[in-house]
Amino acid sequence: MNVEQRIDRLERRIHQFCVEFERYFYGDRPVPPEPLRLEIQGDLRQLRAGSLLRSPVDGFRVAQLEARLNSYNELFNRRVREREEGGRRSAAAGPWTPIHDPARGVVMGERLDEDAVVALYRGLAASASPPAFDLDSFRSYLGRQLVALRTKTGCGQVQFRLVTEAGTTKLKAKPLAGAAGDDREET
Repeated sequence: MNVEQRIDRLERRIHQFCVEFERYFYGDRPVPPEPLRLEIQGDLRQLRAGSLLRSPVDGFRVAQLEARLNSYNELFNRRVREREEGGRRSAAAGPWTPIHDPARGVVMGERLDEDAVVALYRGLAASASPPAFDLDSFRSYLGRQLVALRTKTGCGQVQFRLVTEAGTTKLKAKPLAGAAGDDREET
């Protein structure tokens, strides 16, 4: 495997690590993906230690991936601490069960409903082409869309739902409560 292929593989594994940690936090995995984290850190050390990096571009890509992994580590460590301190749902609470159906739609008013956000994200993650972003990024995106649609249309609520068209799952938004208009495609 050449250096570029190793760096590409490392990038895919970091994304997989992020997805596996999200699965852990929402009850799909019984334990955190610590072995995967250790393997990724070992791969990073090998790339940095050896004289494998031939160009400044390779060095930049590795540094960027290392920074991304460090960010994810900090985020996930904080979330694990919160869970252990009781700030979040504990592992003993059992697996997450949705109360919202993303295909039928979830309605949100002034604020995002956390369970609805998770249901929408999990619906996207279960699609044929899972998202390339994590739950926190999706949450902030959804919040911006909610505010933008409510401001633009003057509606009181927005319905978000997942629709599969031509094999691709899309998020659609529809203003409710006094706003006229068709479904608006948002992603």
